[in-house]
Amino acid sequence: MKGQASADRLRRTLGRADLRAVPESRRALRELLRHWGTSERSAVAELLTSELVTNALVHTDHEAVLTATLGPRGLRVEVRDFVDREPRPRLPSIDDGTHGRGLVLVESLADGWGVRKHRVGKSVWFELDADAA
Repeated sequence: MKGQASADRLRRTLGRADLRAVPESRRALRELLRHWGTSERSAVAELLTSELVTNALVHTDHEAVLTATLGPRGLRVEVRDFVDREPRPRLPSIDDGTHGRGLVLVESLADGWGVRKHRVGKSVWFELDADAA
């Protein structure tokens, strides 16, 4: 995982299918958020980031790019991948085991979320408002 961080921004390139990037992303986000909001709000941000990073690495078989930005309105996290297939939240079935819950969590816990298409690939993002932090 290669990356850079500043006082209000985190950017990491996540290696293809490198699931070590999930806990590394959580740690980097935790450091970014050390002076933002409550510990509960930061935990939600870490959980949702884990879900987006895991989805990008497991379902695309490509690299991904994680960007987290703190601004006056709150936190925005994006995970960009290079596959055009658009993710959709779905209710998991009993046969799914632990799979199929990521976007349902994002949808229910984030203040906003969505998918932004790029010429190649897409970004899946979520936002947590500063007011709630």
